[in-house]
Order: sequence, then structure tokens, then C-alpha cells
Amino acid sequence: MVIGVFQHLAKYLQSRCVENMAWHNIGYIDWEPWMSQIFTRILRGFSLPMGKLQKTPQKYPHFVSHVAKWIVAMIGNRSSCLQYLADLLVSIRSFYHPSNMGTFQKNLVEFLLKLTTYFVDRVHLERKAHPVWSFTPLPSHRLTEENITDFVNCLKEYVFISIFNQTYMETAVEACHYLSILRPELIIPCIIEKHFLAIDNITEPHRFTSIITCLTHIARQIVQQTPSYSRGQIYVLPLLISVLPGIDLNDFKKTSVTLEFLDTMLMQITCIDCSSAVNIRTDLTEIEREVCLSTSKFEDFINEFLNRIFHIIEISSAEISDAVTADANDNKLDIDIQPKVTSILFNIVQQCSSPIFQKIRVKILNFLGSQCLSPKVRDIASGLVRALVKGNPVKTLKYLLPEICKSIKNKFNNSDSTLLTDYKDDIELTWYLVVFAELLRARGDVLLIYKQLIMSVFHQCIQIVNKNSYNAVAKAVVNLLESLSCSYPVDYRLLVINSDETFDNFLPIRLWGQYVDIDKVQYQFHIPSIDEIDFVYEFVDTFLYPELARLNEKGLKMSNNERLRSLTIIRSIAIGAFCFVPPIESKEVQSLMVQSMVPHYSKYQIRLSKNSTKLKCQENLRLRLFIDIGLFLDKLVENHSDDVLSIQKALGFYWFISDYYGIYEHGIYDWPKDFSSREKLLKNKLCGEGQNLRFLIIQKMALKIKELETINHGGPLNEITKEIIFRLFELSINRYSEVRRNAQNDLFYLFNRIPFSYQVIVDRIVELLKNTSEPDHDQIKNTNEKSICAAKTLWHSLEANEMQQIEEYNQNNIHSYNRLMETLSLLLKDSSLTWKEQKITLSLLCNLRQNRVPMPLSCIETFLDCLIHDHIEIRRLAIIGIISICRLQKPPHIYVEKSLEEILSNNGKPLPHITTDQCHPGDREDNLWLTFNDYKPPETQIEWEETCFLDKPFHGYYTWPKIIKYPMNKRVRYTKDHEMPKDVTILYDRFMNKQFVRQLTQLMILNENEEQKNFDKDQFVMFKGLFRNFGLAFFDNFMEQLNELVHEKITKKQEGSHRVAAQIVAGMICGSKNWTLQMLNELWGKLTPFLTEVCNNLNSEIKLHWNKCFFYIIVNKDPRRMFRVIHFLCTLVNAKSTLNTFNESARWHLIRNLDKFHWRIPTVWCEVYKHIAELLDHSSLSVRIRIADVLALSMSHDVTLFNNQSTRQPNINVFLDTISVRLNQAIDICEGLPINLISDQILKTDLETQRAFNFIETVVLTNYYIFDSSQQPIKNGIIRLFPFLCEIKSVAGCDENFKALLTASRLCVGISYLDFSFLNTFVQQLSQICVSTKWHASRAAIEFVQTMIFCNLFNARPYVKQVHELVLNCLSDEHFEVRIAARSTLSDLYQCGYIQITSKELNNFGLMSKTNYFTKIDGKKVILSNNMTKRHAGVLGLCAIVLSSPYDIPIHVPDALMLLCEHLDDPDLIQKSIKQCLSEFRRTHHDSWHEHRERFTQDQLTILADALVSHNYYI
Repeated sequence: MVIGVFQHLAKYLQSRCVENMAWHNIGYIDWEPWMSQIFTRILRGFSLPMGKLQKTPQKYPHFVSHVAKWIVAMIGNRSSCLQYLADLLVSIRSFYHPSNMGTFQKNLVEFLLKLTTYFVDRVHLERKAHPVWSFTPLPSHRLTEENITDFVNCLKEYVFISIFNQTYMETAVEACHYLSILRPELIIPCIIEKHFLAIDNITEPHRFTSIITCLTHIARQIVQQTPSYSRGQIYVLPLLISVLPGIDLNDFKKTSVTLEFLDTMLMQITCIDCSSAVNIRTDLTEIEREVCLSTSKFEDFINEFLNRIFHIIEISSAEISDAVTADANDNKLDIDIQPKVTSILFNIVQQCSSPIFQKIRVKILNFLGSQCLSPKVRDIASGLVRALVKGNPVKTLKYLLPEICKSIKNKFNNSDSTLLTDYKDDIELTWYLVVFAELLRARGDVLLIYKQLIMSVFHQCIQIVNKNSYNAVAKAVVNLLESLSCSYPVDYRLLVINSDETFDNFLPIRLWGQYVDIDKVQYQFHIPSIDEIDFVYEFVDTFLYPELARLNEKGLKMSNNERLRSLTIIRSIAIGAFCFVPPIESKEVQSLMVQSMVPHYSKYQIRLSKNSTKLKCQENLRLRLFIDIGLFLDKLVENHSDDVLSIQKALGFYWFISDYYGIYEHGIYDWPKDFSSREKLLKNKLCGEGQNLRFLIIQKMALKIKELETINHGGPLNEITKEIIFRLFELSINRYSEVRRNAQNDLFYLFNRIPFSYQVIVDRIVELLKNTSEPDHDQIKNTNEKSICAAKTLWHSLEANEMQQIEEYNQNNIHSYNRLMETLSLLLKDSSLTWKEQKITLSLLCNLRQNRVPMPLSCIETFLDCLIHDHIEIRRLAIIGIISICRLQKPPHIYVEKSLEEILSNNGKPLPHITTDQCHPGDREDNLWLTFNDYKPPETQIEWEETCFLDKPFHGYYTWPKIIKYPMNKRVRYTKDHEMPKDVTILYDRFMNKQFVRQLTQLMILNENEEQKNFDKDQFVMFKGLFRNFGLAFFDNFMEQLNELVHEKITKKQEGSHRVAAQIVAGMICGSKNWTLQMLNELWGKLTPFLTEVCNNLNSEIKLHWNKCFFYIIVNKDPRRMFRVIHFLCTLVNAKSTLNTFNESARWHLIRNLDKFHWRIPTVWCEVYKHIAELLDHSSLSVRIRIADVLALSMSHDVTLFNNQSTRQPNINVFLDTISVRLNQAIDICEGLPINLISDQILKTDLETQRAFNFIETVVLTNYYIFDSSQQPIKNGIIRLFPFLCEIKSVAGCDENFKALLTASRLCVGISYLDFSFLNTFVQQLSQICVSTKWHASRAAIEFVQTMIFCNLFNARPYVKQVHELVLNCLSDEHFEVRIAARSTLSDLYQCGYIQITSKELNNFGLMSKTNYFTKIDGKKVILSNNMTKRHAGVLGLCAIVLSSPYDIPIHVPDALMLLCEHLDDPDLIQKSIKQCLSEFRRTHHDSWHEHRERFTQDQLTILADALVSHNYYI
């Protein structure tokens, strides 16, 4: 029992239950007996392309995440899993190479990542995780240090290869990151060696970027000292210096990855010259001494880094220094390096010694002071200032702020009085203001020292009207006020230390990359002091109120630019000061429809400490701005509606008046984005919980504070916010698109922040929609979008429990729903609406429909009217509405609950053994009654109603429940004999109208949309609902239309007519599922001749529509219920062959839909099987293709199952037994003709040969389709057929299509999963085929070996010796073609690791290649063919060794190449094989020849160069 379970377990690699079972039971399951089967399945699951046809062993690749987790769970306790994993990776090594591009590489590279991820997880689980919260494996099965080392050695080579895969590089470097966590000593030296090789390689520049990206991911392992590895620190300075050439303005990718690497490295190290520590400390190791000495190069590195940045700035600035740029986008660099440059310099400055900082400061200030930079590079240059300010604000402001302020004052003093009013940009002044703004990012306590100086600058510059200048002033305002008022970290260092301290007490290099306990972080945050708050008050009082007064008095008289300047300054002051301004106190809006039984808002609100200190203003600044800016905006819209920029700026006040409470967003990092990526990059799970780098902990704390500050402070909707929403709504339908867009963004932002606030604009939307004046299309468009959004939220699905609890409330909802639906329905009758407006209204009706609430009568009439509307989109929506109406009117089912014994007791037969306790899938006595076998249709209505029909195919297949619940085959229908409800009567009357039905069907024909040319499922479902609800009431009307549709004379309408007819027929039959026997007899009495006529006239255009019709008729139906459909399809099976071969093949295409009944029609499949056996030599290829397909389907259910098997279905073994004699005869007949005469011409003249060839082709097609349709295609019969598939190649003749089919058919066998018994049989058969006299069969067999072995690699291990001998024998075959195929197979077996290359094998091939093929007979030299064959075999063996390593140079390859070079002057046959081998070797090794040439001696390289270079002779 247990063995049976695990034999089938390996098939379900995609199941998460298997991975979880393995992971949570490490040590409790012995996987060793099934290891070969598991890894064979894993290899097959990658779906790697096989052979020339590139077929895959599995249609769908498995989820590598599940497989990787399973493999990691099996490692340990001397398990062979790691060895199997190593062999698996060896077998697919060539697929990892970047040259082998394909979709399969995604799974292969992800496989490496998941393996490393889960392995690190398991190490963490066993050594760091808390045993209470995590499963802990048994001590005996935990991973040992040796296991970890073996795992890293197993994977590292493939990870290194994948790093250079440009498509999946990020995945590979992440895997490398995890390997470096496990064993840095095995990963870091290799990567660094590749890095220095990549620097010198000019032919492959992409290798540099790949290596730098990888180094970035392993940066922490490089800089960190650990007990197991500390040598990585030696490489820090050489690496930093070596990557600087990567800062190249002409290559954005290289520059980007280089800066990312520098940023990641420098945030983890201190830039302190420790070289003197070698003379001070006596406890240094040799590695530490070397690292300390290397730190003396920090100054050289920083100097070179700054020089390169300065060079970029100078070059970029010079490009537009003499040009006037009109487009703002031209003032930006093509690559944005500012954030990274700023971050790098900040990391250096905050963690460097004072002498180094002094040199950095002097160098940057000298550079910036020597020139005025253009707008294109201001961001980069200002970023340098920002880094200095944030890293060391005290010294930076001390030396720079007075100088900048002095320069600004001098600029004003030395210029004329028009500087403030001149619109022309003064580059020098603007640059000074940009630097001034950056300096104001310093800490608030430092800025207080320079308060008077700062205020004096603002007094001078606040009124400047030049756009670039006042934007710089506005940025300075924001920076100043936020620096004074916000809470933010001020220290991101690795540890809080004095960088100028002597090395007696600490050594900086020992701190590199080290984590810190969260309790010892010693974080430092800026908290606003009273003086800083007073400074904010003074600034607001000095500049905001005068600016507001000026705007109110002269705002309309100002120029557009002056007005925009004033609004910009006011907004920047508000942004900085709102941190201290409380919400506006206003009355809560009470009229919202809040659907909740409990209060939606808590009475307790979070209040941050900074909000507890109110700004000392005369009034609430929010309220003042709301009033003043609101009034000004109204005037602006009315008088200067063309000033779009000012309107946009003014309306931007609304959202932050309501919801902005100050967030410090001007730190060094883009926090949310950078933190998550950096935490992932630098986190080490093996360090334990809470053990992280200090600056990451501080960033996380700051991020949490920021999240707390963004909590919704507004609470419930109040009157002020309501007024803001009204104003934003009016602006959101403004005629200017930019104004509309911004207003809509702010409006929907408030909707999301304040629940239920959208309700306040619903009445206004209705008012606009009712407006009878000439509509404004911009208003209508935007209003409709909002109305649909609001209505979808307003009307939610009603639950049954709500009906009981709040009946009155729901009745009000239903009343509102009916009123809204009736209003929309009435609106659709308005003739003034355009079709677009009609579509929007009808779509709203469709979105509002409810599953449990009846639709108003007017809506039903509206949907019926729209069914015959002129526009296709309206008709499509109407069909959806009719489907909903039919579903609402559907009479309920009557359900019955019985045990299986009760159901079977009515059959009058002895009760079989019933399976309810265990799973026994397949054919059993207790599920025979569900099949079509011996089924007799009920003769009375009572029998029909009481019959238990189970439509889903899984019922009874595995086991039986104790109680079976099923619907009775009985349902009430609406008829004219009984009074119908009004909503039903409307539908009934309309479809009883023949003219309406005809008009409807004709309009359905005219659908010209490409999607509408296919079978329309919505239309089918509509017809199904009509016939289900009304029975035969509409049958005659539609039957009349059906006859008209299939006899359509107009050629252009014939396809559409048959499509509609197929949809109606499918709806009729599916809707008749619960009709009475009498009704069904009447239906099929008229439908059978109609379908017969249709099937007799099928053509290529209509075949797919009728195929889809029968698909929907059959799918998920009990075959006993559909016995009439089965009988009809059986008549198509038994129909005689006709001259119209396309019609015959189309009928077989319909017959294949029987497969949707699955296992429940075995007798039907047996009849089909018998009939097809007589048609295998049919004269038409198209018919034979369909016959082979259906024949394969009939045998697809012949499967062996766990605990059971299928016994009633047609058997593959029996079928092949019946055709084997005839197949032999057919092959003999075809072989009687020369192979070059097997062509269309000869087949047309020889009937017997034609029939024999047709028979062979059908058998091959059937074999091919069996693998396409069957769950278990490999049977003993298929194995017995395989020799025929090899022999048939000799009769393929000139038919290229048949050759390809034959190759694909053999390939299908080869890529199948083969267990040990099948493999044993195959190996024996292959041995017999390869010694046959038919060389075509031998070649086909030896080509088959490589596919079969690779797809069953681990299962085939017991047969290595037999397969090896088989290939070597074929390598010496007398036929050249067989030898070439054997060389290819041998090379592939070497490559996948199935056969190992040994020195003995190399020597044997060398001796064979030196076989003397000359002899003297009567004094003349004569070539001995046997010796020539042996010599050629030796050369081919050497070629196989060379070609088995397309992307590397193993130890045997140089010797094999030298042996081959000795035979370059051999006869043409041998010479050709050698040249082909050398050409392929040169092609595959060209990209990495700079590395591979190191494996050869100089003499070998000389010989190889002579062999590879083609000699030219000149006369």
C-alpha cells in the first residue's frame, strides 16, 4: 500500500501538498527508494526541448518553487539527494548557457534561486528559528557543515553561468547572494576573479555589468568579518577603484550598476585611513594588516570618484552652455544619476574621518565656486551639496552658507533694480538659490544659528518673478520649514563612534558590515524645539500673510507668471507649516448612508506629539487658506479661465488643506522603494532575528514614523471637507483637460481617504444628467464615469441574513433599486440620446442587476427592445440582460438525497460491493450503472423523473459519498395553460412573435466583429434559458428560423447563419435537459432530420461552429440523459464513406466530442473502435487524420490506476495485436518498391501499394495522437510497435511530411516516462534493431536512444553498460549514416553525464583512429573497408568527446583535439567529420575563448590554430 502511494507520488510535482508534506516531515520519510523516479520526473518537468522538432516531455512545466522545496527537504542524513541533484544539473548544464535562449531558461534559473532560498530557510529553521513557532527536524537529519559545503559546490558553477544571462540575470545574482551567505569563501573569490577578467575583456562589455550586479548582491559578505571568512575585506579597495571606469555618461546601464555597487559598498564601510593601526596594535591578523594598509587608498578613490562626477557635470553643462532651451525636458540629463551620486557621497561623508571630510569639502566647494552651472546638471551638483549638509551639517553650513548668502546679496546689490521683476533667467542667481535651498536641508538646531542670515535672504528674494528662481526659493521655503518642524533621523552611521578616535580602542575595519542588536542602536532623531517652532511661526507671520493679502488685493490684475509665483510661495509655506496646524473644526455630515451596525469611526483618534503644540497663529491657517484661496479660485475661473497653471496650482490647495499634516520627504533616500530593496539585499537570515545593520534599523523606524504620520487624521466627513469635495467636483468637469485631470485625481483621493464621502455628489450627478440644455460632452463623459463608480458601490448584493435582520432597511434599498432601474429604463427611451449614451446607460443597467431581486417590468421591455437595436454593442448588452432575466425566472430544482444502496435497489439487480471507505479509481461494479453500457432509456415519465442522473464526470469514479444529493429530472415550466407572472408574460409574448424572432436571428447574423464570428457563448446561454423556462413554446418559431438559416443562399451570410443556427440548437438541447419524455420525443423528432441534413453539408467555414455546438451539448452531461445525442453521433460513425472527403472528415471531427463523456461510454468507444479498424487505409489523408485522432481518443481511457484499473475501455495492446500482421504485410509491400519511387505518382498507379502506405501512415498517426490524448500512453503494445516505427523509415520515400510525422511519433515514445520494466524491454529491442540488416532502422533506433535516455535519465542508470555497448557497436557500423548518428548520440550521452568520459575510453578511440586501412595485394595498395570503418569510428569517438563540452574545456578535450588534428590529411570521409567537429568547436567556444585557451599548452594552441584557420593559396 505505502509503496503504491509513493510510486504515484512523484507524478504530482505541481502539487503543493507534496512539498509541504516533505518540508514538515524532514527526517520522518525515507525518500531513498524513490529517488531515481523523483529526479526523473523533475528532469522531465522542466519541459526542455528535445530533438530537431523541439518537442517537450511535458506540455506544462512544473512549478519550480514546489520542486526546489521538496529537494531541499530530502537533503541530509547521508541521503543521495545531493548527488542526484548534482547529476541533474550536469545533465542540463548546456541549457543554462546564455547562448541557449528559450522560455525554458526562466524555470531553470528560477530553480537555482528557489533551491538556494529554501536551503537558507532550512539552515535558519534548524539553527535560528524558535522551536515553538517553527517545525524543527530531527537532530539526526539536520544539515551538517559538510552538507552546506557540498550544496554550494553543487550549485555555484550553474549560478555563475546564469549570471551572464541578460534576461534572467537578476534571478541568478539573487541566487548567488544566498550562496555567499552560506559559504562566502567559495563564492567571493570566484566572482572577484571573474570581475577582473571582465575588466580586461573588451569583446564582451555586458559581462562587466553582470559581474558588478552580482558584486552588489554579495557586498555585505565581502566587507564583513566572520569567524569563517574575513579575506573579502582585502578586495574592498581594489574593487572600489577598479569599478570607477564604469561611470560612463555614454552607457547608462553600466553607470547605473556601478553607482549602485558603490552605494551598497560604501554604506557598509567607514572611510577612515587605518594604515597607522599596523604600528599601534599588536592583535592584528595578517589579513587585517593587509586591509589596514589598503585603506590608505581611500583618499585616492574619493578623489578619482569626484573627478569623474565633476567631469560628467562639466561635459553635460557645456552641451547647452551657449544655447537657450525652450523645453523643460531638455534641462534634464539623459540618465538620472543624481540620487545615487548623492547617496554615495553621503555614505562617505557621514562615516569618514575629519581629514578626509575636509578634503572632500574643499574639493567640492572649489569646484562649485569656480562656475555657475546650467539647469541640466544642477540636480547632480546640488546633490553633492545635499550630501555634505546631511552628512556633516555643522561644518558644511559654517563654511558654505555665509558665502552663498553673501553671493546672493552681492548679486542684488550689484545689479539694477529690475532683477526682481525681470522674467529672464539669471543662471548665476538661480544657481546660488538652488545651493541655498540645499543648505536649508540641515538640521533645525543648526539652522537656528543662522536665522538672521536666512531671513535676510528670503526678504530679498521672496518677490522674484523669474520662474526658475522663485521655484528655487519655494524649494528653500519647504526645506527650511520641514527641517525645523519635522521629526527625522539625523544619523545613519554603522555605529555611533568618534571617527577621529585613536586606533588603540577600536579598529574601524572590524565594524564593516556588522549587524547591531536592536536594543543598542542609539538612534538619534531630530525633535522640534520651542525655538524652532517659534522660527516657523515667525516665518509664516512674516511671509505668508502679506503674500495672501497681496494675492487677494491684486491677484486678478497680476500677470499669469506673477500670480503663479504668489501661489507657489504660499503653497510652499503651507506645506512646511501644516505639520503644526490642527484639522479645521467643523460639524460632521450626518446624512451619509453608512451600511454598518456599529460606528464606523472610533471616538479615540491618534494624536502625534507634534500636533499637540499648535502654531502660534492668529487663526487656523487651514481655514484661512480654504477661504482665501477658495474665493480667489472662483474669481480666477470666472475671469481668467485661460490661466490653467494658476488654476491647477490653486486647486491643489484643497486636498492638502483637508488631509496633509506634514511628512518629511527630503531625506537622502527614496524611503519606501529603497528600504525594501536594501533590506532584501543586505539581510542575512542566518544572523538571527533583530540582527540587522544599524542604518537599516534606523530607516525602518523612520519609515514606521512616516506611516504613522500618514494615518487618516480627518475622521468622518465634515462640512468643510464636503464643501471641498463640491468644489473639486465642479472643477473636475472643467473644459480644460489638465484642470479636469488634476481635480479628478484630488477628488478621488479624498473619496478613498474618507469613506462614503462620494455620496454627497450623487444628487449633483443626477442634476447634470437631467439637464435638458445642450449637453457639454466633457461634463457628461466625466459625470458618467463617476456615476458608474458611485452606483456600483451604492448597490451591493443583498445577503439572506441581512433580509432577516434589517428587513425594513433592505426594503428601502429594493425600492431605491427599482426606482433607479425604472429611471434608467425611461432614459433609454429618450430619442435624443446618442448610441454612446445609450450604451453607457444600458451598461449601468447591466451592472445594477441583482441575482435575488426581480427586475422591474419596464427594464424587461427595455432589454427586449434592445435585442433588435441597430447597434451591435447595444444588442450584446441586451443579451446579457435577458440571460439575467431568464435566470431570475428559472423555476427551482427539486433535490433528492439517497444512499447508493437505495439508488441501486431500484435496478432489479443484485447489489455490488460498494466503495465508500477507500479510494479505488477506475472501473468498478458499483459505478457500472453510471455508464452507457446496457443502458435502457425509461419508457414512462415517472421512471424518467426518478432516474438519478449525475452530470459531473468525477461522480463515482474514485469513491462514493454516504449520501448522494441530486436534482430530480423534473422542473416546472411556464405555459399558456397556466397563468404566468407579468414579468414572464412580457418575455413570452415577445418571443411568440415570429417577426421578432426572425428579426432577432437576422441581426445576429450581421455581427461583423472578429470576436463575434466565433461561437457566441452568451447567445447560446440566452437560448438555453428560454427553452429551459418555456419548454416547446418557442420551438416552432425557432425551428422555422433554423430551416431558413441553414438554407441561406447568400454566400456572405452562410457562415453567420450556421453560427446562429448552431447556437440555437445548442440552447435547445441544453435547455431541454429536464423536459418530459413526450416533449423530448417531439423535439428530437424534428431535430434529428435537421441535424442529419446539416452534417451532410458541412464545409470548412461552418465546421467549427457545429463542433462547438456539440461540445456545449455534451460537456458536463450524464451520457444516459444525452442518449439521443449519442445515438445521433453513432449514426455519423456508421455512415458510409462518401466522395466528399471533407464532409466525412468534418463528421469525424464532430464525433471526437464524445470524449467529453470521459469514462462513461465504454461501449460506444468499443463500437467506434471496431468501425475505425476497417477504415485505416482510407484513401483521403484528411479523413485518416481524423480517424487516427478519434481512434486514439477511444483508447485514451485505457489507464492503470492506483488500486484499480480501467477494464471496460478499448485496449491499446489488443488494438496493436490486431494490426501487427497487417502492418508487417504493408511494410513488405512498400519495401518491394525502390525507396526513391515511393511518391505520389507511383501511389496513384499502384492501388495495393497505396492502400498499404495509407495503412502505415494511419498507424503512425494513431501512435502520435495516443501520446497527445492519453494520460498513460506507454503500454506493452506501444513498445511492440516501436520496431515497426524504425523499419517504416525505409518506406517513407520522398514524402517529407510523412518523414516528419514518423520522426515525431518516435520522439513521442522517447520523451515518455518509462519505468524499469519498460526500459528493460526497450533496451533489448534496441539491441535487436541495431543489428538488423536495415540501416534505416538502425539509424532511427540509435537516434532514439539519446532522447529516451535523457528523458528517463535516472531510471535508466541500471542500463548504462548495455546502452554504452550498443552505441559503440553502432559507432563501428558498416553504414556511414549509422556511424554519424551514433557519434551524435554518444556525444549527447557524454554531455548529460549518463556515460562518463574516461582516459581508457579516450585511449581506445585514439588507438582505433590509428588503424591502418591500407594493405598490399599483388604489390598494389588496397583500402580495407573494415579497417577504414574502424579508423572512422575512432575519429568519431574523439569527435563525440570534443562536442560533448560545447561551453567549457574538460580535461580530456585538449588531448582529443590533438589526436583529431593528426588526421587532417586522412581520406575525405574522415577529413569531413573532423572539419565539421572543429567548425562546431570554434563556433561554441568563440565567446569564451579568452578563458578556454588557458586550458591548452602553447604547442597545442599552435597546432589548433593551424587546424582551425583555413589556408588560402594565391597565384
